[in-house]
Amino acid sequence: MPVIHLRIDNRLIHGQVTVTWASSLNADHMIVCNDKVAVDPIQKVMLPAAARGVKTSVLSIADTLSACAAADPTERIFIIAKFPTDALALLDGGLKALEINVGNQAPIPGTNFTMVTRSCAVTREDAVVYRQIAARGQKLTARMMPSESENDFLAVLAKKGL
Repeated sequence: MPVIHLRIDNRLIHGQVTVTWASSLNADHMIVCNDKVAVDPIQKVMLPAAARGVKTSVLSIADTLSACAAADPTERIFIIAKFPTDALALLDGGLKALEINVGNQAPIPGTNFTMVTRSCAVTREDAVVYRQIAARGQKLTARMMPSESENDFLAVLAKKGL
């Protein structure tokens, strides 16, 4: 599976993702992965439009796994998972990514969250999922921009008591 990067970012596709990440990764296919987003007709139109010319698919977890398994081995796939649970489900489905990065996780109203970075809100339940992701043998980093140095996301969680 030619997945070069898996980013966990509940904002999905925005300027930072398309202009900076997709270009620095030299991605030729972005996949937005979330079961609810995949059946939302508005997001299925708006997200590819926001991608600014990069081939973009909006898929469920199962369809993302199928698309990656069937992809040309030379294709450079960049997956944006909405939530850590989406990323964990992909890994449990057999997906391998060269890197997993926690980008932005905007606070969800009504949840008991801790801001672990200036742009990443994490609940205790999320912290468990992030640890499960790392337990799958995947390096888990925290970076907003590709030019920033990598931070071990588990160390970031531990520093905040999660």
